[in-house]
This record gives sequence, C-alpha cells and structure tokens, in this order.
Amino acid sequence: MATQTPSDHGPSDPQPPRGERPPFSPVIALLTVSAVWDATLNAQLRDVALTTRKYGLLAHLEATPGISFSELARRSRITVQSAHTAVGALVQAGFVVDATAHAGAPSDLRVTPAGTRTLREADARLAALDADFGRGAPALTAALQGLHEKPFEAPAADD
Repeated sequence: MATQTPSDHGPSDPQPPRGERPPFSPVIALLTVSAVWDATLNAQLRDVALTTRKYGLLAHLEATPGISFSELARRSRITVQSAHTAVGALVQAGFVVDATAHAGAPSDLRVTPAGTRTLREADARLAALDADFGRGAPALTAALQGLHEKPFEAPAADD
C-alpha cells in the first residue's frame, strides 16, 4: 500500500494523512508554550493564594486604584461577571477592599497592605520564572518583548 504525501491532498482536504505530523503552526506553538508556562506560574503562585488571572487583576488594581469593574474586565479580556467573581475572591483573601461598598455606588477598589505584600512576593516568583525562560529561550524572549503592550491584530474574518 502506497503512503500518501501532503501533495496527494487537494485544497479541500488540508489535513495530513493519519499518523503524519501536521505542518508547523506558530499559533499552536505559542498556545502550547503559553499553557506550559501558565501552569508553571500558577504552581508558583498557589501558596500565596493567587492564580495567574488573580495576579494580573491584583496588579491592575494596584496600578489603577479605583478602576471600575468594566475597565478591569476590558484590560484583562474577561467578562465583567468574571471580574466581579475574581475580585470577590481577592476581597475574601484580604488582598482588596472596596472603599465604597454600598449598593448603587461605583466601586472604589483598593489593594490592601496584605495584597501589596502578596503582589511583591508574586512579582519575585514571576521574575525568577522570567529569568529561567530567558536563559532557555533568549531569541523567543526578545521576539515577545512588547507584544503584550501592543499585540498585532488578526485579520478580519472577511479578509
């Protein structure tokens, strides 16, 4: 039985034959690397009662005291409901306080001293992981520099 090669496929069947590796995808590679390092960071943050998401939210709250839930959600690329849930967990942990805390008033979210201490510890753990990553993949580290601040846009679906 003859083995099919990728050239045996027409444009309507972009899938490689069973058992053959699909072509390299930079998107899939980035997602895979991201998942591995997200899990590693989550493991580092677990004993300080944070997750990657909560760490990011806490950092946003410290950088922008009084930020609204809507803006916090937008910056974090999550729903407002998810932001409320995560901030609620940060309040329960004693890392955040709502200075207004009454129905109908806009929230005035502030990081507590305990939240600041936890954030500094999390920052140190992230810095250690960043150093490990940079030693292991210096070219990738350089390529990623600045992408989180101004990511390029994917083309529109109708392009």
